[in-house]
Amino acid sequence: MIQSMTGYGKATGEINGCLVTAEIKSVNSKAFELNLKLPGTYRCKEQELRTLLSSEIERGKADISIMFDSNAEIKTGTLNRKLIKAYVKDLMTIGKELKLEKNNYLQLALALPNAMNLEKSEFCEDEWKEADQLVRKAIKEFQSFRLNEGKVLEKDLMLRIKNIFHRMKEIEKFESNRMNIIKARLSKMLSGHDDSLIDKNRFEQELIYYLEKLDITEEKVRLKSHCDYFLDTMKEKTSNGKKLGFIIQEIGREINTIGSKANDADIQRHVVEMKDELEKMKEQLANVL
Repeated sequence: MIQSMTGYGKATGEINGCLVTAEIKSVNSKAFELNLKLPGTYRCKEQELRTLLSSEIERGKADISIMFDSNAEIKTGTLNRKLIKAYVKDLMTIGKELKLEKNNYLQLALALPNAMNLEKSEFCEDEWKEADQLVRKAIKEFQSFRLNEGKVLEKDLMLRIKNIFHRMKEIEKFESNRMNIIKARLSKMLSGHDDSLIDKNRFEQELIYYLEKLDITEEKVRLKSHCDYFLDTMKEKTSNGKKLGFIIQEIGREINTIGSKANDADIQRHVVEMKDELEKMKEQLANVL
């Protein structure tokens, strides 16, 4: 069962009369990238959270935030009078220089950084335990989202493999005739020459060697084996995006070899279609965990 690297989870609850929201969202990435936003009061739990999230998310670019009510952390607040006066003075000077209409400079100054002296509430372990439970609920919802997205990806990937199998069967229709055409073409090229100058045994040996070089039986067998292995890997309990990517590379090699050996327009057309399916698979695999 594969999972998508794209995920979203959210959990909301009330802690000591304060609304708290834990939110997780992620997109695809080659490695694990974590952007964590925490209220200052809970910075002491940052490393603990990172360890938990890295084990649960595994891979992808993730944004995680724990948001408290805007007044949740403020115990008391006092005006930074000295700074506010400086702000108002500077704003008035700028206003006069730019010949602006009169403004409420005090209101503007209060909105500027550090206009308030805030005392943060102290860390409370009991409150954090409740917040931690919200984070875990958000993770559970996040994982469920990933699984559902993974089912969509799995369905599409299986369709692409099915299409490649179909193209392989279509190629078989042209194989036997292809060899006969090549043999006839070579014989025709030699028909204008004096038969006494041609070593029949040597010609047969060279013809067999040439036809063996064009034979794609082994490539078809390996291609089918790789495709079967891809389907089996998708059925494993854990999502193996990287492993599936390696298998895709092997599938691509066999398809390319068939194309280089084809020497037939009809077979080449089916090879192009298989390559198109493979590119679509690569795009989807970029989002598989």
